[in-house]
Amino acid sequence: MLTAEDTNTTDRPLREFVRDTLRTRIFEGHYAPGTRLVERDLAAEFNVSRLPIREALRMLRQEGLIRDRSGRGTEVSGLSPKDVEDLFDVRQSLEVLACRLAAKRATPEDLQHLEGLLDQAEHFLAKGSVLEAHRANSEFHDAITGIANNDFLRSALEPLQGRMHWLFRHVSDLPELIREHRELYAAIASGDADRAAAQSASHVGKYRDQFPEDYSATEPQLRKKP
Repeated sequence: MLTAEDTNTTDRPLREFVRDTLRTRIFEGHYAPGTRLVERDLAAEFNVSRLPIREALRMLRQEGLIRDRSGRGTEVSGLSPKDVEDLFDVRQSLEVLACRLAAKRATPEDLQHLEGLLDQAEHFLAKGSVLEAHRANSEFHDAITGIANNDFLRSALEPLQGRMHWLFRHVSDLPELIREHRELYAAIASGDADRAAAQSASHVGKYRDQFPEDYSATEPQLRKKP
C-alpha cells in the first residue's frame, strides 16, 4: 500500500502522480485489459481523496488507456489489431520527425544522457532485470522527443505515451533492440538529420513487421482481476 509520503510530491499535482503510476502499471502489464479500476479502492491505496483519483482516471480515459463499460464501471482498455496498426502509423510518422529534429538540436549533454540510458538498459539486461531494461529503452525514446524540442510534437506524442510503451514491452529480443538503439543514437549524434530519420523509419518498420499477431498471449498477467 502507498503511504502519504509516497504520494507527497512538490514537483507536480497529485492527479499527475496518480495518472503516471496507473499508466505505468498498465503498460508494464500489472493491469491486464479488462481490469476494473475503482475510485474508492484507489483512493484508499494512494491514501488520497477521490478527487485526484477521478482527475487521473479522466486523463487516462482521454489517452484511451481506460474506458467506461456499462455495468462494470471503469476498466483497462485493450487494443484491437487495427488499433495496433493505427498506432504504428502514428508512431512511425512522429518518431521519424523527432529523430530528425534531435539530430539537428542535440547538445553534448543530450547525447551523454541518451548514451547513459543505453548503458542502463544493457546493465539491467545483464542482471536479468528485464522490466528495468524495458523502462530504460522506453526512456530512450522519450528523451529523443525531449531533445527534438518541439512543443507541438511533444503535445501530439504525450497522449500516446502509455500505448507506445505498451508496444515496446512486446519486444522479445532485447539485446537486438539495444543494438538498434545504439545505431539510432549514432545517427542522431552524427548530426545528419536525413540519416537519423532513415534509421528511425527502419527501426520502427522492423518492429512493426515483427509485432506478434497474437499479442494478447504475451500480455503479463501479474495482477489479473475478475
